[in-house]
Amino acid sequence: MKKTLTAFAALAVCGLASAQSSVTLFGVVDAGVTYQSNTARDTVTGLSNKQSKWSLGNSGYNSSRIGFRGTEDLGGGLAASFWLEAPITNDDGATGISTFSRRSTVSLSGGFGELRLGRDYTPTFWNDTVFDPFGTNGSGTNVISTVSGNTTINNANYVRASNSVGYFLPPNLGGFYGQVQYSFAENTSTSATSTTAATSSSAGRYVGGRFGYANGPLDVALGVGQSIAVDTTTLERKVQTINLGASYDFGPVKLFGELSSVKNKFDTALGNTHDSYNGYLIGATVPVGAGLIRASYSQVRYNEGTAGITGEDPLARKLAIGYVHNLSKRTALYATVARVNNRNDVNYTGGLVSASTTGYGSTGVGFSGLPRSSTGYDFGIRHAF
Repeated sequence: MKKTLTAFAALAVCGLASAQSSVTLFGVVDAGVTYQSNTARDTVTGLSNKQSKWSLGNSGYNSSRIGFRGTEDLGGGLAASFWLEAPITNDDGATGISTFSRRSTVSLSGGFGELRLGRDYTPTFWNDTVFDPFGTNGSGTNVISTVSGNTTINNANYVRASNSVGYFLPPNLGGFYGQVQYSFAENTSTSATSTTAATSSSAGRYVGGRFGYANGPLDVALGVGQSIAVDTTTLERKVQTINLGASYDFGPVKLFGELSSVKNKFDTALGNTHDSYNGYLIGATVPVGAGLIRASYSQVRYNEGTAGITGEDPLARKLAIGYVHNLSKRTALYATVARVNNRNDVNYTGGLVSASTTGYGSTGVGFSGLPRSSTGYDFGIRHAF
């Protein structure tokens, strides 16, 4: 009897296993020593001041993470998938698998494409990172991404959007690809006249799309999106993004480029104004034996139209160069140096969103006054599993 029950149990387990694919555990652990410095000018005295810091950071080459993903074959060309990915701070161990804020999706895919639900990357972010030789990681992150993700613009949907529904075109379209995404604001509808982030408000909603063509050495894509950051009875603030990116792999060198336009629009009863942040990036990677040389130049020009802004429109420029040495397919050493220069005048009274240093996460340093320049160095190791 015991052997019979054991046999039935084994058959049940085998049947369950055959109906599902295996779950994959994956992740990245990245740590490095980083030095960040920032020079600013006192707007009253005109004197310069400098702040600097040495630290051990994470995610200098690839973002540290841990995740689980899996796919079930439903037959007839259909498949169900899930993806749960959590950020980790391996430099201090303070953040583990406490949230799956990097990505948490479930999807259904087939010949029609893929329908994906949950928290996911926004279409407009992809061009900022795919066409950056540094992948928006570490001190080399392009200044377009620094400006777009800064707290002054305060676009919570810049990198990812929660509560989203996304559709992806099928991969068999001769190199053409694309996606659209809608993120629900999830605010309660009310008949009250007061509009806040929790009542009768569209704050938090994101709508965007990205369409491109990738074939052989060429990859080019256009991204468009809008995020509603504030929606009250007195102000509706929208962040509109459009960017065009491309790369071409010649073999000995791979070239990258991006054009970006971000508008922070303010709609009030007194009128409509907007701040514009227009930028571009050019970059390259050069394989050298087991290593890869990376370089990029990016800049963003400001045109801030909000009442009260005076002074010359700022121009933020960034130059970055780095080297990655692959010890294996999963382990690499890296070094990066980057420099930011902010051009502005003493009369500027705006919120200079590029004022953040070349640092990232907790590695950056602050500034006192009007920022002029920043320098960052990263030396680290990345291991993927």
